[in-house]
Amino acid sequence: MGRTRPKKKAASKATDPPVQHAASTPSVAALLEKAQSLIVQCDYDLAQRFIRRILEQQPSNAEAKEMLGVVLLETGEIDAAKQAFLSLLPPNPDAPSPPPPSAHLYLAQLSDEDPRLALQYYQAAIDILSLQLKGKERATDETSKNDEAELRNNIVRALVGQVEIWMDPSYDLCFEPDAEKTCEGLLNQALEVDPGNPEALQTLASVRMSQQRPDDAKDYLEKAWSAWKDLDLDDPKLPPIPMRLALVKLFLELSLYTPALLVLQGVMASDDQEVEAWYLEGWCFFMMSEQAQENGGTLDELTWQELAKDARDCLETCQALHTNQEHPDKPLLEHVRELIGKLEALGIAPSPMDGEDEAEDGWEDVEGSEDDDGDVQME
Repeated sequence: MGRTRPKKKAASKATDPPVQHAASTPSVAALLEKAQSLIVQCDYDLAQRFIRRILEQQPSNAEAKEMLGVVLLETGEIDAAKQAFLSLLPPNPDAPSPPPPSAHLYLAQLSDEDPRLALQYYQAAIDILSLQLKGKERATDETSKNDEAELRNNIVRALVGQVEIWMDPSYDLCFEPDAEKTCEGLLNQALEVDPGNPEALQTLASVRMSQQRPDDAKDYLEKAWSAWKDLDLDDPKLPPIPMRLALVKLFLELSLYTPALLVLQGVMASDDQEVEAWYLEGWCFFMMSEQAQENGGTLDELTWQELAKDARDCLETCQALHTNQEHPDKPLLEHVRELIGKLEALGIAPSPMDGEDEAEDGWEDVEGSEDDDGDVQME
């Protein structure tokens, strides 16, 4: 943000007024823009310096406070992040009115030790977002329509967040008599706000799985996936990677291996260092290998040994990435090692380091299992 030194004029007429060069200070808007770009670049230390400059000039600037909370969250300062978000809510005297719903959403995610408090934060965000949505529904310009779509999506995510809390077995809420009815009501509300929303449909499929209704779950998964499966990888409407990985897990529960691999193919194209994606791909090939053994030795024209070798290679990659990244998910690593041990006992050795063509062949087989019109059978 340094300034260039102004060039000296050769001469000034005696009648010209003296030129005063006032030191220019970056505007708050410019500082906010710079801080936001640094957050996108994951340069959190430098971003925090710009945010502090803003708050020195405007201590109650809500946007800067929220950015500070995000930066503190990303750098692991959880308690300080909570305080930053709480400063945006009543009874803080500097809290804006109405408070930003995003502050409630962040606090909901940071209240995992108190599920009922998290539910309250989610509901507060939903109430604010719903009021904002009513104002946008009356507008007709394109910008307002885009804002309306984003508001609907945020409301759905907050409702889904509540469902996930009710379904979480680590909380007592899932054992309450009205838990199932509450989840149904929340998801119906989500689909009223945004009919056909993939995240709501995917969550409803998960609820159907917990209710031992796999056929209904499959139908909802098909509807959820069809909403985005043909989108380009850079399309902003593509769900985030965690949501796609959650879909893969549901596919695997239903033994829908081909769509699971196709979703993973897209995830890998976006981020080939994603530990959980390599784990799920290896787990998928492992289960396909088991099914091939039960079906006489082959599945989709691949032998069980070929599928097992693909599984071994994926799991070995997952194990290496897990170690290199110091990934926190220890149970995942334990399962990976357990599966590798089983494959080792079957005589399946990992491919040599330069044997990358086999993985590409595996994807060609997956893609070749599509129908002529490009749709994947969910059967």
